[in-house]
Amino acid sequence: MARTIARDHEEKRLAILTQAAGFFAEHGFDRSSMNQLAAACGVSKALIYHYYDSKDALLFDIVRTHLTDLRDKVAAVDRAGPDEEENLRQIIRAILIAYRNADAQHKVQADAMASLPDAERAVLADLQKQMVTMVADALEAVTPELYAAQPEKLTPITMTLFGMVNWFYMWHRPGKGLSREAYADLVADLVLRGVCGLKG
Repeated sequence: MARTIARDHEEKRLAILTQAAGFFAEHGFDRSSMNQLAAACGVSKALIYHYYDSKDALLFDIVRTHLTDLRDKVAAVDRAGPDEEENLRQIIRAILIAYRNADAQHKVQADAMASLPDAERAVLADLQKQMVTMVADALEAVTPELYAAQPEKLTPITMTLFGMVNWFYMWHRPGKGLSREAYADLVADLVLRGVCGLKG
C-alpha cells in the first residue's frame, strides 16, 4: 500500500527550500553540511532526508523552484496590448517583483549551480533559456526593424537587460533609494532609449 502524503508536505518542503537557500547563500554551498543545515533550520537531519536524498538534490530543487516561479511570472504578463514598450516595462517589473524575498535563491543560483551534475544543470539552463527567449521576444517587438537589419544585436541587448536586473540585490537596500518598480522603469528607459539610438 502506497504511503499517503501529509497535508502539509508541500508547505514543509517549501519551508526547507527557503531556509536552506538562506543558509547556503550565507555560508556557501560547498562548505555547508546537512548537519549544519538541519541545526540552522531547527529540524532533524532525518526530516531533510525525508524530502531530499542528497545535498545536490536540495540545491537542484532550490534553483529549479526559483527559476520555474520566475519563468511563470514572466509568462503570465499580459502582452495582448498594442503598446510594445509598455509590455516590455511590465516584463521588467515582473522580474524585479519576482526577485523580492528571493535574494538568497538568486545568490545560490549564481554561486552554486555549477556544482550540479550536467543533466541537472541542463534542466536549469533550459528554464533560463525560456525566460531569456520571452524577454528577447518582447525586446524584438519594440523595434523589429533594428533586429531585422542587425539580428546579432538582440542577444547582447537582452543579456545587458538581465545584467541590470540580476545584480539589483547586490546593492539595493529595502527602504532606501529607488523602489523595485521605480528601478524597473529606469532599466526600461535605459534600454529603450539605447535601442532608439541604435536605430539611427
